Amino acid sequence: MIYLDNGATSLHKPPQVHRAVARALRTCANPGRGGHPAAIAAAEAVYHCRSSAARLFHCLPEQVVITSNCTHGLNMAIATLVRPGDKVAISGFEHNAVVRPLHALGAEILVCGRRLFDQEDTLREFEQALAQGAKVVVCTHVSNVFGYILPVRRIARLCREYDVPLIVDAAQSAGALEVDLQALGAAFIAMPGHKGLLGPQGTGLLLCGQVPGPILYGGTGSYSLPRTMPEHLPDRAEAGTMNVPGIAGLAAGLDCLHRAGIDTIARRARTQAQAAARGLEKLGFRVFHGKDQLGTVSFIPPMDCQEAEAALSKRGIALRAGLHCAPLAHESAGTLDTGTLRASFGHDACPAQTRALLEGAAALHCTSKEKEA
Repeated sequence: MIYLDNGATSLHKPPQVHRAVARALRTCANPGRGGHPAAIAAAEAVYHCRSSAARLFHCLPEQVVITSNCTHGLNMAIATLVRPGDKVAISGFEHNAVVRPLHALGAEILVCGRRLFDQEDTLREFEQALAQGAKVVVCTHVSNVFGYILPVRRIARLCREYDVPLIVDAAQSAGALEVDLQALGAAFIAMPGHKGLLGPQGTGLLLCGQVPGPILYGGTGSYSLPRTMPEHLPDRAEAGTMNVPGIAGLAAGLDCLHRAGIDTIARRARTQAQAAARGLEKLGFRVFHGKDQLGTVSFIPPMDCQEAEAALSKRGIALRAGLHCAPLAHESAGTLDTGTLRASFGHDACPAQTRALLEGAAALHCTSKEKEA
């Protein structure tokens, strides 16, 4: 299979990840729920994941809260900072994991920056929203639909100037771009474990510049007597039994990133995305690409996107069609009615993947002409 759906999840994990999951299933009990060797092994596996993430994202291990996915972390961060009626500034390219929690809380949402691959427009509109009294800023680092890299560092600087907390959705950037909690000064940065970090599904991280309010209450393995959650991190945000095999796999994925180097991975994915965009344009597709773009390319085929996805799947090429859980991004780009086909390159990006994609895309033209005839 030519797998180009890394924006949804990384499928081809390093073998170290598989081995770590299997090892944890055999040897790890419940961390913090005993002093026997199996419980200690579990606690060590969890701490290894936490400390490896801390090195990668420039924070302290206790600032790394382990979550079940990026959506979990974003919900926790948003619930901590946003109150009903608050003005919240978001980009025009946010995922439903941002938009829906804000809507549920009754926030007044200010959408900033609708122009694709235009960082100056994005920055200018965020500054306007802050001047208008936005109390919180939530911004994706990279659009999951178009690969647009938003100017998060400059947005963070604006937030510090206005003394407004920032939440960053790093779902598409963690493991592919530098994510630095200390440099950004963000209140929270949420990310999945199963995409660029190469861990199993059901894992995620929330980097905490401040202490979050819990959205789940229960046992933490520490301070059992009080009826309130512990005040300190990470315990305050980690109620219940943890996914230790998944966390062990995530730690192995993080270790692989340390060895490979994020810059190398990003360069490889970006190179293939650019080559794919050029090739798709030569074939006559409408392609969305620009200067500030990572490893994701969206395009519109000469037929219904779902049909095109199915046709490519028959050729062994895995993409994603539709709105990608981000209708706001499609509204900004003018593709809400059609959706797009999305090719998202990952840590294993290579020229063979791009060639296969372009061959499959060329075949779509033939299929479309046959239907018209």
